[in-house]
Amino acid sequence: MDIQSEKILAQIIRATRVASLGTLRDEAPHVSMVPFVVMEDFSAFYIFASRLAQNIVDLQKNKYMSLMIAETDDGRSDPQTLARVTIRGSAELMQNGAPGYTPVKNMYIERFPESEVLFKLEDFGLWRIKPKGGRFVAGLAKAYNITPETLQKVSTR
Repeated sequence: MDIQSEKILAQIIRATRVASLGTLRDEAPHVSMVPFVVMEDFSAFYIFASRLAQNIVDLQKNKYMSLMIAETDDGRSDPQTLARVTIRGSAELMQNGAPGYTPVKNMYIERFPESEVLFKLEDFGLWRIKPKGGRFVAGLAKAYNITPETLQKVSTR
């Protein structure tokens, strides 16, 4: 991947606040919208949601998922040139009080201040997404397979 594409990937991950979460529901794909935060080194992504939400019910049954983060549609004539990354991985619920929980909670509240009240509700939880691989499309005819190591390298851009 060229340096310019690495910079685009880092920018999309840092600037985008909402992703599409793909889970498996009744043996079929299910996609939903989730706000997210990411570790500075892109080693983990975090979502915060109610265990009553369909996507979280799905994750409780099957931890494997995908997360798609896309450049905002700006009305250009060819939307296929919009940059986007799909990250495959697994999700696990973080227990309140577990190591790392409080810094992630604070990071999430900083990005989404209205969520602070939700942290007091028992049915909401933080989920850690560990990337296993994925695909980055930097634009037309610029597609790259990515690994966790790729994400960590790109995080320095």
